[in-house]
Amino acid sequence: MLTPQPLQRVPQIARSIADSGIDGVLLTEGGRTAYLSAATAAVAAPSLEISTGVAVAFPRSPMVTAQVAWELQEATGGKFRLGLGTQVRTHVVRRYASEFDPPGPRLRDYVLAVKASFAAFRGEPLEHRGAFYELTWMSRQWSPGAIDVPDPKVDIAAVNPWMLRMAGQVADGVHVHPIGEPGYLRRHVLPNIAAGAADEGRDPADVAVIVPVNLIVGDTDAERAADRELLRGMLSFYGSTPNYAFIWDEAGFEGTTERIRRHQKDGHLAAMAAEITDDHLATFCTEATWDQLAQTLVDTYGDIATRLVFYNGMMGHPERLERFGEVAREIHFLTSN
Repeated sequence: MLTPQPLQRVPQIARSIADSGIDGVLLTEGGRTAYLSAATAAVAAPSLEISTGVAVAFPRSPMVTAQVAWELQEATGGKFRLGLGTQVRTHVVRRYASEFDPPGPRLRDYVLAVKASFAAFRGEPLEHRGAFYELTWMSRQWSPGAIDVPDPKVDIAAVNPWMLRMAGQVADGVHVHPIGEPGYLRRHVLPNIAAGAADEGRDPADVAVIVPVNLIVGDTDAERAADRELLRGMLSFYGSTPNYAFIWDEAGFEGTTERIRRHQKDGHLAAMAAEITDDHLATFCTEATWDQLAQTLVDTYGDIATRLVFYNGMMGHPERLERFGEVAREIHFLTSN
């Protein structure tokens, strides 16, 4: 996973990721757009699989999103995945000045509108009439035209059961949340995707499960300590969201969100992070030595995930990228033999 970077830095980072042996890069979106970074990375490192993980959907017309994804799919030779998410109401309404409610049904309609646009680019009539988006006119002049690779896959970020079931109905993959520990994946992600797929007569195996893994790795306690502290802060940030409280509660950490939010309201970031105990880390992170990491990840996620994303692989310790590349190659070997 690569967090937003100045565009001038992206080409070298992308080449380094490709040279390390890692298959692809997941580009997040914050103050910088994911799409420009994706284009820059695609040109610099054409071997990489590239995904937005995730781009904010609602502030952009489904047609605009479809056009950008279409061009990126062509530029990568068919190795682009369009990852979309709702963000939260405050961002969408107050920062982007866009409509938000109801987010789940709106995102479902958005995905279908994007896919209808892809079909129109290949010459079919543009005909999408949904509850939130209506696309019904496309002339040859305004179509990018067919490309020589398949349509981009469209993935969505989903946390709650309704969204996960919806993903099984209409999406090509699910971006699991970074606090999605293995128990949550088995209780909610896999069964709800399967139920949604069954609703539409789809094979659940056609819906990719993209799992970010929080890594505490090193051969000494001192090396692993830096990861622990980084991930305490990250987990406390995500853990402050009320909609995610049920994940903590079901994992045996009831009240975690409430305690974090009390500190958040007072602006005490260090106190927020301190609420994340070693027991939290043991549940929500994968800890191992370098030699053990690949096998540990395969044992934990081998029957759950389609793709693993090293959440903090590029955070704080970029000099470790080559070692993460070795782990990625070993995972490939273990899962293909």
